[in-house]
Amino acid sequence: MLESLADGLIYGLAGVSESSHWGQSLHFFVYETLKIGLLLGLVTHLMGLINSYLPVERVREWIASGRLRGSEHLVASGFGAVTPFCSCSSIPLFIGFLQGGIPLGVTLSFLITSPLVNEVALALFIGLFGWQVTLLYAASGIVLGTVLGWALGRMGLGRFVEDWVWEIAENRAEETEADARSLWERLPSVSREAMGIVTGIAPYVLAGLAVGAGIHGFVPTGFFEQYLSGGNPWAVPLSVTLAVPMYANASGIIPVVQSLVAKGIPLGTAMAFMMAVVGLSLPEAMMLKKAMQTRLLAMFFGTVGVSIVALGYLFNWAL
Repeated sequence: MLESLADGLIYGLAGVSESSHWGQSLHFFVYETLKIGLLLGLVTHLMGLINSYLPVERVREWIASGRLRGSEHLVASGFGAVTPFCSCSSIPLFIGFLQGGIPLGVTLSFLITSPLVNEVALALFIGLFGWQVTLLYAASGIVLGTVLGWALGRMGLGRFVEDWVWEIAENRAEETEADARSLWERLPSVSREAMGIVTGIAPYVLAGLAVGAGIHGFVPTGFFEQYLSGGNPWAVPLSVTLAVPMYANASGIIPVVQSLVAKGIPLGTAMAFMMAVVGLSLPEAMMLKKAMQTRLLAMFFGTVGVSIVALGYLFNWAL
């Protein structure tokens, strides 16, 4: 439905040719803006509603109690793997978890894994590459989230989260325990808070999507095949670098990965490209900048990017 609306607006109402560079770019921008806007609205409202009932101090105590026996990051990565969200729609959940009292490292484990692994993407992977490659990819995504979330959590980076996130968390901790309001009584405040988050990050999302739309419409079709061939020893880091300005979810980028492999690009290089597109996109960085200070954002992108490059080389060697 959203794609049909974008078709009507760009190709019908605006009269832009579907085969033109501008037509492809504008269609990408309008469609992704509608899709992400809808997802952001739904997810922020849902997380706001959940957090309005969530006893923050009890959650903190439960995580600190050791009942998970050190598996908090693995649980968070596993939860990320079963949620069908792209990187941009995972961010409201990430912010909601922080506001709900979940430690930064645990929420980062979710944020890393969620866009990389989901059941729809894995089903496509099995059909295109077989179950062995699919298992390797899924395990890599979950291990990546678990290990990097744990490592980043150990660095004490919580002080680089923007103050407004912690302020909401503190206010909610004081209010939730004694909050006896009904669902309908909670909705106005939940909606105000959710829309505040959406409007706050909207400029960053639009800026990132504009860059992605330009690449989508104007970068030549054979550009990636030219520079990412197996003969280039720098193909893996180059593929990750080229992927960052782009934006797509895992399900949308898998057919692209299959076409790259069919043109002779090594599977590990193509998979690293896919991981960077879905897990390190510029729109994601723009949105996270609203909740993270520059140092934390750089640490997050740097560690995930280096890890994806390492996995790409490992996949090329193993496959």
